[in-house]
Amino acid sequence: MKYIWLSICAFLIFLMVFYFYNVSKEETVVKYFPIAEDVTFDKAETLLSYQEGEGDDEYEVGWKTSSKSTEPVYLRQDVSLLYVNGRLKGVVNKWKENEAKLTKHSTLHGEETKKYEAISFHHGEVHKGEDVINSIQATTYDKLYIVDSPHSKRMAFKNAESKEEEEWQNKLDHSIHQQLEVQWDGLKSYYQIPKGQYEQVPLTDLHSFNEENPFPYTSSEQYNRISGQLWEGLYKNYVLGIKDAKSKHPIQSYIPLLLFDKNGKHLMVLYEDDQGEKHQLIQYY
Repeated sequence: MKYIWLSICAFLIFLMVFYFYNVSKEETVVKYFPIAEDVTFDKAETLLSYQEGEGDDEYEVGWKTSSKSTEPVYLRQDVSLLYVNGRLKGVVNKWKENEAKLTKHSTLHGEETKKYEAISFHHGEVHKGEDVINSIQATTYDKLYIVDSPHSKRMAFKNAESKEEEEWQNKLDHSIHQQLEVQWDGLKSYYQIPKGQYEQVPLTDLHSFNEENPFPYTSSEQYNRISGQLWEGLYKNYVLGIKDAKSKHPIQSYIPLLLFDKNGKHLMVLYEDDQGEKHQLIQYY
């Protein structure tokens, strides 16, 4: 009987070690390393899609992230953030070891007129030998406007193709932008950000930049390092906050604001969590 209990205790200890190892590992996987020269992404994509719902007043939104590297790498991860009318709705975080391809699909219930935006960071940790670690990375984005008004037929589009769609797109964009500006002005005032010293960029615009079009007041050579370290910081301080239900988190908070120093020395990330607590992240480069 004694040996049976010893075996059970040993097994439980193993499970506890395994559990904490995996939790700890998941919390530290997004880390920037110099970009790999011989491994890249064949594909990286974020896709939002419209689906009919069961009732006349309901619909579904498909939220898919997928990516594929040119070969399996030590660790692959995709992190995706979904915003609805400028507020954080959810996060998708998937990782696998020794894989090339990742795919994650979620479906959300929707109603009324809304703008959906999803931005994703695709990452891979590449090990070559015992001492050399590199990474691959990509940022992708998609948006979807759904108009559900009693005065018109339901519409779903990514970019307006008719006058009516253009009117709805402008109306939604203007309304969301006004709310974001009020939120961002409050954050800039709280942290006493000097006027004219920074260029502001919403988090959801990060996909617009690349080596050919680097971040404001930075060079093409700096792009990969700044982008990788930025997402490393966002994952640690912003994304993990979403997952920790016991603490304050940014679910339902507005899109974070990025501020790029016009002297090209640093950037800031400003956001507020759902409890109204303000946060400031600073990254020097």
